[in-house]
Amino acid sequence: MTDTTTLTVRVGDGTTTKEQTCERIRAMERGEDIEVRHVLVLEDESDLQRLFSPANLALLRAIREHEPESMRETATLVGRDFKEVHRNLTELETLNVIEFEQSGRSKRPVVRFDEIDIEVSLDTADTDAAAA
Repeated sequence: MTDTTTLTVRVGDGTTTKEQTCERIRAMERGEDIEVRHVLVLEDESDLQRLFSPANLALLRAIREHEPESMRETATLVGRDFKEVHRNLTELETLNVIEFEQSGRSKRPVVRFDEIDIEVSLDTADTDAAAA
């Protein structure tokens, strides 16, 4: 059975995520077996909307399905202008959603995760949507 790698995306200032991370570090220091978690905290909903725009989701899905050898091939797969795709892929790399592997003179985009979970609190007092 293959393990699924999941990215959890939260909106807020990261306070809860920081506290959870500190607790996980303490548990590891006690010798407890800790599941690896990948968490991305975005400052506000507009960042969430930009990350999961239809164009970015199409890029992520095309990369996962076709494993293109370059950004240019990725642009061809989604039928978009290379400069736009380059900008979107660079932003996704900055957020650590994808990574680039050098392949000769080309950068090959690789999606780091199998799935993405989004956690958004509807409580206006919650500064970092997180599962308890």
